[in-house]
Amino acid sequence: MKKSKLDIVVVSTRPGRKGPAVAGWMRARAEAHAGFDVRLTDLAEANLPIFDEPDHPRAGRYVHEHTKAFSRRMMEADAFVFVTPEYNFGMPPAFLNALNYLAREWAYAPAAFVSYGGVSGGTRSVQMAKQIVTTLKMMPIPEAVSIPFFQQHLKDSGDFEPGEQQEKAATGMLDELLRWTLALSSLRAEQRG
Repeated sequence: MKKSKLDIVVVSTRPGRKGPAVAGWMRARAEAHAGFDVRLTDLAEANLPIFDEPDHPRAGRYVHEHTKAFSRRMMEADAFVFVTPEYNFGMPPAFLNALNYLAREWAYAPAAFVSYGGVSGGTRSVQMAKQIVTTLKMMPIPEAVSIPFFQQHLKDSGDFEPGEQQEKAATGMLDELLRWTLALSSLRAEQRG
């Protein structure tokens, strides 16, 4: 049986960010889980300017190559894990901008979240993002990985190694994400036409 495609998306783009380290850990967890074909998307590499398409994303009439490439990449995925910090009690602007770029490419895909930060572990970013992804017809699952005081899990090498609690949460989240991915697969296939 063909595996579902999981895209792990690093949503922070600012200099000095730690999202790639957290996403690298999540990618290793997802590959070990073996329920998905896994790939990583970094919004810093996607390099999307503030939304600059002349038509509403619902129309799918993209004129810029950066949008066309981002559209193709996101449409290929069956499910998403968004790796997000918290900026001023909310989601990073680059994350919101990326969501606003597309419409049908997000629809009927389940979404999970790995959040990191200080005492709140980035959970306010996730709360904000869930309101938006549901508007885009995504299914945000309740299971998540929250990493408070994530800096204590960063090694001198730059690797990220969280505790047992996060390891267990990641497994539970991926199990549930796979269930939703399979349940939504026919609706997601219809979106691809």
